[in-house]
Amino acid sequence: MTIRIIPRLDIKGPNLVKGIHLEGLRVLGRPEEFAHHYYENGADELLYMDIVASLYQRNNLEDIVSRTARDIFIPMTVGGGLRSLQDINSVLRSGADKVCLNTAAIHRPQLIEEAANTFGSSTIVISIEAIKHADGTYEAYTDNGREATGIEALEWAKQAANLGCGEILITSIDKEGTGTGYDIDLVKQVSESVSIPVIACGGAGKVIDVIDVLKHGRADAVCLGSLLHYNYLQCYETQKNIPLEGNTEYLKNNQVSTRIQHASLPEINKSLSDNGYPRRSITMTNELN
Repeated sequence: MTIRIIPRLDIKGPNLVKGIHLEGLRVLGRPEEFAHHYYENGADELLYMDIVASLYQRNNLEDIVSRTARDIFIPMTVGGGLRSLQDINSVLRSGADKVCLNTAAIHRPQLIEEAANTFGSSTIVISIEAIKHADGTYEAYTDNGREATGIEALEWAKQAANLGCGEILITSIDKEGTGTGYDIDLVKQVSESVSIPVIACGGAGKVIDVIDVLKHGRADAVCLGSLLHYNYLQCYETQKNIPLEGNTEYLKNNQVSTRIQHASLPEINKSLSDNGYPRRSITMTNELN
């Protein structure tokens, strides 16, 4: 099976943001520019997440998704603040191909079955944000990692799969944004417990981390943020010249963790191919050096 590379674009208001452990958000630029760049350079899919949507009980991505869908022709998954079949239908009509559910699904698991029956299982992705406890178990969190649920993440993954979702997006909050590598044990446990594809998210700081989670974590796809975003900002000055609101100190001072070794999509695709992971045939119109 072909491995998928999925850039993750966390959105707050009109801006692409990035944090560590889903906190301390830095404004990086306009998401449409990043999305178009990743599309041209060989991304298989895109993931848009409105990371404050559940807090404010709304999803604010329809306009961004609609603009992106006009000239990007790879699947887009949209998540954040989707609470009903009507919400799901709205983002699908705006141009999304799949939706990603977390908070609403945990509060009312039957939403997964209803959504799968209405829109098809392949359209429904369940996002699980997990923190590891001292006893080795993982707890699922909601509201972009802010709220504990008391629900064991592995059991929730099994339940979500049984209710009909098409994929699991598993994010380690402990690892997210740190550049220290994926939580291989977490990804492996989920991958071995469900029969649907599992997307690993949170922690990639170098290309070998991607290889490791595929090989040892048995992931079917990888979701990447910092590894790609900081590479783009390093190579292009356009974002730094856009007036933006919020924490823009990174753009001014290039404050990037030394644990994150920037990589482009062409570099990642080549490494995957060299390590025996099949990649789709792509034409890259703007390959980075």
